[in-house]
Amino acid sequence: MPSAPSKLYADDVSLLVVTLDTNPFFWSTFPFPFAEFLSQVLAFLNTILLLGQLNQVIVIATGCNSCGYVYDSTSDKNHGSTTGTMPALYSNLLHNLDEFLARDRQLDADASHAPGIVPSSLLSGSLSMALCYIQRAFRSGPMPPQPRILCLQGAADGPEQYVAIMNAIFSAQHSTVPIDSCYIGSNNSAFLQQASYITGGIYYKPPQLDGLYQYLSTVFATDLHSRAFLRLPKSVGVDFRASCFCHKQTIDMGYVCSVCLSIFCEHHDKCSTCG
Repeated sequence: MPSAPSKLYADDVSLLVVTLDTNPFFWSTFPFPFAEFLSQVLAFLNTILLLGQLNQVIVIATGCNSCGYVYDSTSDKNHGSTTGTMPALYSNLLHNLDEFLARDRQLDADASHAPGIVPSSLLSGSLSMALCYIQRAFRSGPMPPQPRILCLQGAADGPEQYVAIMNAIFSAQHSTVPIDSCYIGSNNSAFLQQASYITGGIYYKPPQLDGLYQYLSTVFATDLHSRAFLRLPKSVGVDFRASCFCHKQTIDMGYVCSVCLSIFCEHHDKCSTCG
C-alpha cells in the first residue's frame, strides 16, 4: 500500500466525518428526544455544505452492535445544486439511517444485555471507519481537503473498548487528524476528552441541548485554518484514567506489564496479553 502523501491541504475545503450516536437504549432513557437531536444535527450538516461548495460531509451511525455509513456528500448527485440541497441531505440520510437502525435492531435481538444497564455505543468501530475513509481521501490526490472527525456522542464510555479507542486516537494523532467531541450525555466522556486532547481537537459539552445547533455552528463549523484566529472552548480538565485489561474496569491505580504495557487492576505473575 503506498504511503499517504504530505498533508498539504486546501485551506478553504473541509472533509468532516461525523459519528452519530444512535444507541436506542440511551435515547429511550434520555430526556432530550432523538428526533429533535437529529433535526438540529441535519441543519448543522447542511450549514457545513453551504459554507463551501467543495466541502465534504460523511456521516457514520454508531449503534450498540454495529456501525455504518449513512451519508456521503461526494456520492450525493443532488449536492451542490442551488435548489434541493437540503431535501436531498434530509431524505438520503434519513432513509439510510432507518435501514441502519433496522439492521442494528436485528443484531440486538440476538445479543443479551444485563437488565437496567445501558450498553455502550460502538465508538471504537465508528472511529476506525472514519480514519479509513480519511486515509482513502489522503491518497485521492495531491491536495486533499482538511480532514477532521466530529463525535456526537451521548452514551457512556464502554471500558471494554479502551484498547481499540486508544489505538484509533493514536492513529488520528499520527495522521494529524483532530477529533472534535460534542458530548450530550449526563457525565463527561473520558475517552472523548482524551481523544480531543491528544489530537488537538475540541471537546465541548453543551449546557443546554435546546440550542444544540447554535453550539454546533459556532464551535464545530470552523475549519482548521480559521481556528488559529478564534477563541474556541478549551477543556478545563481531562480524565486520563485507563481501563484494566482483565475486568475492563476504569481504575485509578494498577499494574502495568513492562513488556507490552498492558494494564491490570490486580497483580498477575504472568501477563495474559504477551505471556
